[in-house]
Amino acid sequence: MRRLLRYVVVFLYIYLFYIVFTASTSGFSLILGFAASALLTALITPLLIQKGIGAQDLKRFAYLVMYYFRYMIVEEFKAHKQLIKIVLSRKIDVRPAIVKIPYSVETDYGVTLIAGSITNTPGTCVVDVDEKKRVLYVHWIYATTIEPEKAREEISKVFERYAAKIFG
Repeated sequence: MRRLLRYVVVFLYIYLFYIVFTASTSGFSLILGFAASALLTALITPLLIQKGIGAQDLKRFAYLVMYYFRYMIVEEFKAHKQLIKIVLSRKIDVRPAIVKIPYSVETDYGVTLIAGSITNTPGTCVVDVDEKKRVLYVHWIYATTIEPEKAREEISKVFERYAAKIFG
């Protein structure tokens, strides 16, 4: 019974995200989303959930939801605002640099969340990850510092805090 519950929960999350992101409720779309969600559920549930779902997992999911809204509303807005200023300015004012940013999360999922968040934010792109040194190398279009800890404060600290709570 618990095993079936795992699959049902994963399926519902995937199907819900499909409906929200496609914003379509036509019959064909719902059937296609159902089939795709069922297939993904069958493939990834054994990889995602290896133990029972407990209160800690719900807490992590809550942090994931908070992270998503923080990222989409606050961080993306700030990055787009800065990039729009650069693009619309008559004078090109960029300070490109590749900066080294240390990280402290322990899991590959956490590192992936941080790297993906940085890359998806306009004006920054992770170009390399050094797992031994535990640093990300980030191309930054408007580098205000090249000191690793200061760059971490500006670029990835918020992402890392959420990643540690979600995957820690």
